Amino acid sequence: MVERFVGTWKMVTSDNFDEYMKALGVGFATRQVGNRTKPSLIVAMDDQGMISMKSQSTFKTTEIKFKLNEEFDETTADDRKTKTVVTLENSKLVQKQMWDGKETTVEREVTDGKLIAKCVMGDVVAGEDVRAAVMFFVCF
Repeated sequence: MVERFVGTWKMVTSDNFDEYMKALGVGFATRQVGNRTKPSLIVAMDDQGMISMKSQSTFKTTEIKFKLNEEFDETTADDRKTKTVVTLENSKLVQKQMWDGKETTVEREVTDGKLIAKCVMGDVVAGEDVRAAVMFFVCF
């Protein structure tokens, strides 16, 4: 199932990313750069089931290596130190990052040849205070 994510994906658009970064606590200067960046996402998997996701841009390159359902330490592009676990749920790669009593989720799915990443930060309280960003990638 993870095989459908393997490849090199280039971001083409993103919606609401600045609001998502604000909810994470990302500072103004870093948000400005992040809003202008269109990274490539390189997803690979080895024979042992180890998955690698590398985000490359002119601003910063980050890489995580993990096995599904196993918690690992991650340093994010905005330098948060998180405990992260990635699961496969309903054909989606779901990445949950936890730090300082906070939590964010990135759901990635492949639909019609596009990788769609939905980033959510915040608790759902009567339909309010939900911060989400959606990014679209194409494979090349």
